[in-house]
Amino acid sequence: MFPIPENFSQRILQMHAEPGRTWLAALPATLDSYAQRWSLTLHPPFALSFNYVCPATRADGREAVLKLGFPNQELLSEMHALQHFEGRGMVKMLEADFEQQVFLLERIRPGVELVTVKDEDAVARIAAQVMQQFWQPVTSARPLLTVESWTSGLTKLRPFFNGTTGPFAPQLVEAAEQIFAELVPDQGERVLLHGDLHHWNILSATRQPWLALDPKGVIGEREYEVGALIRNPDLDHFSEAELKRVQTRRLDIFAEMLGFDRQRMLLWSLAQAVLSAWWAMEDEGDFWQQGMRCAQVLYDLR
Repeated sequence: MFPIPENFSQRILQMHAEPGRTWLAALPATLDSYAQRWSLTLHPPFALSFNYVCPATRADGREAVLKLGFPNQELLSEMHALQHFEGRGMVKMLEADFEQQVFLLERIRPGVELVTVKDEDAVARIAAQVMQQFWQPVTSARPLLTVESWTSGLTKLRPFFNGTTGPFAPQLVEAAEQIFAELVPDQGERVLLHGDLHHWNILSATRQPWLALDPKGVIGEREYEVGALIRNPDLDHFSEAELKRVQTRRLDIFAEMLGFDRQRMLLWSLAQAVLSAWWAMEDEGDFWQQGMRCAQVLYDLR
């Protein structure tokens, strides 16, 4: 009844070894349990990466989405973030089991991704409007991620390459390290950020014109948020001159609409591009080139 794609199983096993095998073996029964508990009809899953996500139909016929994954801090942070956002500019969480890290979401319709919008200025303005809806101070203790914990991942790069920067340009790694060292302890007002707000995580909706989904739930200053939008989507089709123009225009629009210091956004985005490239290398062993290309352009624009 509940298909488990082979590539998803292999990824879970690669990441979690025997505990992952145990979790996968129990997954069909887990899905059946929550289908009964929340009166759901489950449908074949979406294309899967790290979590099992499938469309569902509730007893009253309304559409929803069931999401669960191998228990981890990132998924738990997402659940607490969704609870905190309460649907402001964000997908609503309808049901949740925090202990087992299983939750039910509203289905966003029509659900057209922001990446399909070809007008670059419109994309930046839509993203800025969405961000402004969900940023809120965190007023209660929650197990959320922080900019401090998020950016500390870059400290693993040099040990991985025996003290060098491997295939990553040394000046870009050094710049990212210096930026994080300066900006992380010098943040302004800290709010709950999405943490990974790129062009595939903003969808057209009926409840509001556009809604975000898949938040990481990262506590930090607002200027940090624009980094994922600056380095996405696939930038390979841009020439160097075009890429500089696009990135410059994005930063200008965000500065205009959000009232942020343009240079601070640029520096956060540069350092995050290097961090994103490192994460790609760490997770996949490849696919890091785009992040470093973006970092180089931002380095040249400083």
